[in-house]
Amino acid sequence: MPISVVFLGSPPFAVPSLQALAADPRFTIRLVVTQPDRPAGRGRKPRPPAVKEAAEALGLPVYQPETLRDPAAVDLLASPRADLFIVVAYGEILRQAVLDLPRHGCLNVHPSLLPRYRGSAPVQAAILNGDAETGVSIIKLIRRMDAGPILAQRRVPLDGTETAGSLSETLAAVAAAMLPDVAARWVAGEITPTPQDEAAATYTREITVADGRIDWSRQAAAIERLVRAMQPWPRAWTVLAGRRLAVLDCDISQGASTDPPGTINLGNRPPTVATGSTDLILLRVQPEGRREMAAEDWARGLRLPPGARFEPPEREGDDRGGA
Repeated sequence: MPISVVFLGSPPFAVPSLQALAADPRFTIRLVVTQPDRPAGRGRKPRPPAVKEAAEALGLPVYQPETLRDPAAVDLLASPRADLFIVVAYGEILRQAVLDLPRHGCLNVHPSLLPRYRGSAPVQAAILNGDAETGVSIIKLIRRMDAGPILAQRRVPLDGTETAGSLSETLAAVAAAMLPDVAARWVAGEITPTPQDEAAATYTREITVADGRIDWSRQAAAIERLVRAMQPWPRAWTVLAGRRLAVLDCDISQGASTDPPGTINLGNRPPTVATGSTDLILLRVQPEGRREMAAEDWARGLRLPPGARFEPPEREGDDRGGA
């Protein structure tokens, strides 16, 4: 008899896992639980989560509660009498009343090599820290965040060109390749979970727009990693003459500058910016209120006095909207 599953997930990262389970005859997905439609885009029209769209394309029933803390929501989750709950970036920490519902507990997919990078931004953290590898962990959920015992892990090497978007796609595919076999073996009693090493645990927090603000006094390598880690959201950004400029792509120059950090050199093609170490080469940008463009095209229309600089973080509030 197929393993009956309730799947909980919301963003695009969770879609490949849902599709992999739906395509595997060892499983029957009784219910897909995802976040409610939320306003998005310039028109602020309600937009369904990616998992909802994928579930509907697969002909699966969808439930979108505001919260799983509501007793009525718990009752509805109990009704399928599922063998297993599988949680992939759902968007809410599950309470014990939910964790206790399925016969074989709740499994969770996390895009890091736990116990490293617990929390909501493990993909960005791996890029920001210049890690040589990251990976996917499948754990049994407990009440403490990302602290449950590990059922399986797979390592993924990093080459230093990944953005948060591209790395998320890679890890989502790895998770989808792992999940069906791990879930089936867990239900069959073939996996002995491994407790996490609490002494090695590190934590991440939710990324905000302010986290994308570039501090040009930092090393060029750190700024280049920030640009990649903030793609596709919230994007790395800086301020010139009171207007925001999103930096979408950049490279590290071989030559050091004696100019103060943030100084813009429009004489170089592409333009460069002085940092706390070597210059940073701007490749692609988006000025506030305009389209994305090559940095050369942006620089060609500028008229700046010699020594013009991007504003340092302390001179501009970090809570403004995106470019």
